[in-house]
Amino acid sequence: MSEIVPIVYYGGLFVLFFFWIYGIVSFALDLKNKIVPGIVQYRRNRKRRNTSRDSDYDTENEHTDPEEQLY
Repeated sequence: MSEIVPIVYYGGLFVLFFFWIYGIVSFALDLKNKIVPGIVQYRRNRKRRNTSRDSDYDTENEHTDPEEQLY
């Protein structure tokens, strides 16, 4: 009977730590493969949108300037 106690104890520790380590590794892989690329894509699109908005603003001003000069 005393031989099974350490086996159950260490087996339980192994199971608990296995899922704990699995969760940490899974979280790290999710960060690497989903979260970080999503943030990079968001920042890239945000920068592209801001530059296109600035260029749209410049072309809009070019169109309105001659109209204002006519009046």
